[in-house]
Amino acid sequence: MTTPTSDPLLPLLAAAFAARADLLADLHAEHTDAYRLFHGTVEGRSGLTVDRYGDLLLVQSFHQPLAQEALATLEGYYAGVLPGLTLIYNDRSRAHSRILNELPPERLAAATLPREAHEMGIRYRLQARHEGQDPWLFLDLRAGRRYVMRHARDKSLLNLFAYTCGVGIAAGRAGARFVMNVDFSESALAVGRANAKLNDLPFRPRFVKSDAFAALRQLAGIGQPERVRGKRMPPFPKLDAQMFDMVFLDPPRYAKSPFGVVDLVNDYAALFKPALLCTAEGGTLICCNNVAEVDRDAWLDQLQRSARKAGRAIRDVAWILPEADFPSPDGRPPLKMAALAV
Repeated sequence: MTTPTSDPLLPLLAAAFAARADLLADLHAEHTDAYRLFHGTVEGRSGLTVDRYGDLLLVQSFHQPLAQEALATLEGYYAGVLPGLTLIYNDRSRAHSRILNELPPERLAAATLPREAHEMGIRYRLQARHEGQDPWLFLDLRAGRRYVMRHARDKSLLNLFAYTCGVGIAAGRAGARFVMNVDFSESALAVGRANAKLNDLPFRPRFVKSDAFAALRQLAGIGQPERVRGKRMPPFPKLDAQMFDMVFLDPPRYAKSPFGVVDLVNDYAALFKPALLCTAEGGTLICCNNVAEVDRDAWLDQLQRSARKAGRAIRDVAWILPEADFPSPDGRPPLKMAALAV
């Protein structure tokens, strides 16, 4: 494709790439080839993202479809600065973020081809299109995975809402002694198992297909009854009570099941309390909240109040900020990550 030089998207892409020059040099030096190249929300084209995953260039639009001229501009620009990448465009601009656009046969074949990307030397399985919606590795969570790698040696880790288990794999590569990944999606855990095999870990992580509430209540020693108010609960794996040196809690914005409601705006405490009770004394509970409108300080205040009610003290708080490929002009990015020493 040729690049229309008059397209107003072109200088935005160039400015974003120039702003990442130092970061990309550092990432490439540590064997990372998965990062965000254009974060449209704050770089001039709201709802447009451009991500690199290994040899894949994944373009996604969330507010409106990307015009063919803009797509040609984008493809031409990155062919010049990062040659050899395969571009796949996913239009996710309608409700529920499902992929709308059809691809010609050769692009569809490329989109469904299993690939690998690398982060801090760790290998991750990727695919531009699969039966789910989201990429198999969330790039803004890299800072969280980096934090885990720096602190996980010889420790046990519970990875909740594990998705494809990136945090758990990172912990294993960093020398953790035990990792338990919990997620309700068998397809996501299957990718996690594939990630574990790719990385020749020194032990086999545990993968638990379970509703997070059912798993947490059992691990925390609260217990999950098989009947609630006379109603039989869906089947769930039986787990013994167990404490962990590190707990990573990364729930979705909202989800409802017979076991409970995940609501990051109105009731983070419903998950926070049992996660805290699974965290050993002297351990670390890493909490994530990806809702932009939730104020960071107000959220932390809620966590501290919930901890006091549970009889556990938060001894220290360390904020983990997304890295520079997710710029935030005010220093308060939508994704909030707090490492709580308890």
